[in-house]
Amino acid sequence: MAKLLAVALLVLLPDAACAQQTKVTIPDSVSVEANIPYSQYKETVLDILRPKAASSAKRPGVIVIHGGGWTGGTKEGHSQETCLRYVEKGFVCANVEYRLAKVATAPAAVTDVLNAAHWFEENAKKYDVDTRRIVVTGGSAGGHLSLMVGMTPKSAKLGPPARIAAVVNFYGITDVADQLGGPDMRDYAVTWVPEQSGRLELAERVSPMTYVRKGLPPILTIHGDADPTVPYDQGVKLTKALRDAGDDAELVSVSKGGHGFPKATEDEIYEHDIWPFLKKHGVIE
Repeated sequence: MAKLLAVALLVLLPDAACAQQTKVTIPDSVSVEANIPYSQYKETVLDILRPKAASSAKRPGVIVIHGGGWTGGTKEGHSQETCLRYVEKGFVCANVEYRLAKVATAPAAVTDVLNAAHWFEENAKKYDVDTRRIVVTGGSAGGHLSLMVGMTPKSAKLGPPARIAAVVNFYGITDVADQLGGPDMRDYAVTWVPEQSGRLELAERVSPMTYVRKGLPPILTIHGDADPTVPYDQGVKLTKALRDAGDDAELVSVSKGGHGFPKATEDEIYEHDIWPFLKKHGVIE
C-alpha cells in the first residue's frame, strides 16, 4: 500500500502567508528519509527521495528548492510535483528546507542552500549518486536559489561553491535589487532584504545576474510571459547575459503563462524541454 504523507500544498504565489494541508501519495517504489540535518539550524533539514530498485550504476541527483518569496513555502510541497518526477526518471532527490525571512533575512537562504548542495555532494557515495550529474531546480524564490547554487563563486563568501551539472530555473528572481523599489517592487523582496546600511550592495550580492561569467553550468529557464509576480524580463535578461558570456543558456517562454503553470503545461515542458535539455548535457541517457 502506498504511504501517505501529510504535507503542506505549495502555494505558487510568493506572498501567500500560509499553505493548506493535503495528503501526498508516495509510491511503494520510492524510499523516503525525512528531515536530515545538513547544517546547524533547526530549519536546515532535507529529505532524500530515491528509487528502491537496485541500480548497477550510480544515479543522477537533483536538488529541489521550494519557492515562496523567501518568506513562505515548505519542502513538503514539492514532494510529489517535482521530486517524484525526477525519482521516476531514476534520480536521487534532495528536497531542501532553508531559513525563511521570519527567521533570518538575506543572505541566510543562499548560505543554507549552498550548504545543502555541499552536504549532498559529501554524502553522494552513501546514496549512490554520481557527483558529475547533480542538477538543481526550483520555482520562483526556489528558482532564484537554484541559480545561486549553480552560479555563486567562492569569492562571494556566501557558502561553499557547488559542483552542478545543470540548473533548471522556473521563473526565478534574477535581479533582487530590481524588486526593492520602482514598478517591480514586491513585498516579499522588501521583507527578505529589509532597509539597512549597504542594502543595494547586499541585493546585488544575492542576485544571479551579479555572477554571470563564462564557464557556468548549462542553465534552462522557464518563464511565463505574463508572470505578474516575477517579471518575465528577468528571465530574458539572464539568458541573454549568459549567452553573451559564452555559456549554454536556454529560455522556454510560456505564452500567456503566469506565475506557475497548469499540470498539463508542466507535463509538456518536462517532456519537450527539461528531459531533452538534461539528456543533451549528459545528465540522463
